[in-house]
Amino acid sequence: MSFLKKYGFYFLLLGVLSDFLTPYILGIFYPGLNQMTMVMSVFGDVASPVRGAFLVWSVVSGVLFVLALPAIYQSAFEQSRTLAILLVSAIGLYGIGDCIFTGLFSIDTEQVTWTFSTWVHNIGSGLGYMGFLLFPLFLVLLYRKTGEKTYCKLYLVLLIVSLLSAGVYGLARIPAVNYLPVLDKIGFCQRVSFFFNYLPIVVFGVEGIRRGYEKF
Repeated sequence: MSFLKKYGFYFLLLGVLSDFLTPYILGIFYPGLNQMTMVMSVFGDVASPVRGAFLVWSVVSGVLFVLALPAIYQSAFEQSRTLAILLVSAIGLYGIGDCIFTGLFSIDTEQVTWTFSTWVHNIGSGLGYMGFLLFPLFLVLLYRKTGEKTYCKLYLVLLIVSLLSAGVYGLARIPAVNYLPVLDKIGFCQRVSFFFNYLPIVVFGVEGIRRGYEKF
């Protein structure tokens, strides 16, 4: 456990890097893929030519996030045990629900009705994405509690940008409006949203390494 507490933030950054690069690297080997209009979950579809690699890669990314949990908890529990648990839960939900579950339960877009695997995949992704969005909020609350106004303001800005980009992605999934410019590029909207979702995690991870796990 001491090893994970010491190097957990490195695992966190590796998890972000691994998850972020997944669609761009695998997209090279996916003939006909349109990154602008296709969501990332199609890589795990039963008809995907890179399905096997995507499923394994997703699990690996999820494991990296899970390995970071002890360090995340260690960095915050002395200030607030509740917020430490919430931070761990947010990253844990994403790592398990949106990465590991994605790797273990793929979808079939050709199926008219949802299969058990599709249900687990979509519910896990939904819970994981919720953790993704809430992570900077918990950081805002943590740094407000510690009185570090600069970081509090930084994560507040990142939270707002993250929510706005997620809102645009959400609109792109609504048939009534997704014909509009930009919204008709759901793949682009998803990738932009994920980029801004990753930023708070990256900043937190880099700061955790810089501080050397010192107290906040």
